[in-house]
Amino acid sequence: MATPTIDERRATVEADPRWRAVVERDTSWDGAFVLGVGSTGIYCRPGCPARRPRPEVVSFFEAPETAERAGYRACKRCRPKERPPRLSEVARVRRACRLLQARPDGRFTTAQLAAVAGMQPRTLQRVFRRHVGLSPREFAHACRISHFKGLMRDGASVTEATYAAGYGSSSRVYEGAKASLGMSPGQYAKGGAGLTLRYGSADCDLGLVMIAATDLGVSAVYLGNDAGTLKAELAREFPGAQLEEDREGLSPWLELVVRHLAGQAPAIELPLDVRATAFQRQVWRALQEIPRGEQRTYAQIAASLGKPKAARAVGQACARNPVSVVVPCHRAVRQDGGLGGYRWGVDRKQQLLDREAAKP
Repeated sequence: MATPTIDERRATVEADPRWRAVVERDTSWDGAFVLGVGSTGIYCRPGCPARRPRPEVVSFFEAPETAERAGYRACKRCRPKERPPRLSEVARVRRACRLLQARPDGRFTTAQLAAVAGMQPRTLQRVFRRHVGLSPREFAHACRISHFKGLMRDGASVTEATYAAGYGSSSRVYEGAKASLGMSPGQYAKGGAGLTLRYGSADCDLGLVMIAATDLGVSAVYLGNDAGTLKAELAREFPGAQLEEDREGLSPWLELVVRHLAGQAPAIELPLDVRATAFQRQVWRALQEIPRGEQRTYAQIAASLGKPKAARAVGQACARNPVSVVVPCHRAVRQDGGLGGYRWGVDRKQQLLDREAAKP
């Protein structure tokens, strides 16, 4: 096997998420690994205050003992053999998140992530969900599909983006989009710049329904009285996107939503491609779990998420839901039994609740 060139070596190290920790002298990574500096024969903590080495002379080791077996000696300045300060749960979870964000195409086992975070796998699962609102696997998927979409925005073809993001086939991309409820907040920079959104509308029992979608799934479901107003609403929400009318192409999804509104299709599942924070994803998933014909108060939803004081934030997440009906935010009501607000009008919210109560 050929020895890597200096440029190849540099590129490999710079692509490693651990190098970013070294560049930033991030002490939260101390204890997760040490780096050996080939030009000096010394190994250090990631947060060592010494002059940063050139990437092409750096090697990463899981522990001081491994570095010493490779012939390196401990740095007298950062003393990497001493036990690092104990990190908070948040810092440990952040460390795991950064690894997944830095390598969205990578495949990490729970054991590997737990080692990076410095905790047992079961503990990581529990703590990760507590602080992020998702499991490590769900967060990893969010990072991967975010990377995929970024590649698409930068001009890569679907095939190029699919394999560069670590998917085995295009079908895995679409399966992932269907299983996931949206990605990170900065998914589409500048209001969807570079995106093409296809849209179409149809008459329904509540007036008019409009759907807008990317190639990955539905990005918006609006209710209103006329197509012009709904299109203007879509343009305001995605000011940087190119809007293309395609009622025929979207007709299967439109028909499903219309039938659902009429009570003829109680369950509705559509592949979604929406922008969301981790907390919004939590709230929207909780809304989808409310049985048809039932309601939950904002406080009850907040409590179910382990955040009993976040009732107001739950209300805000409902208000920002771009895919009404599919994510049934109309099932969230006030503590006193009042309907609260609804983007498409309180009258429509009441009609939706009445129909669901009559046709469980």
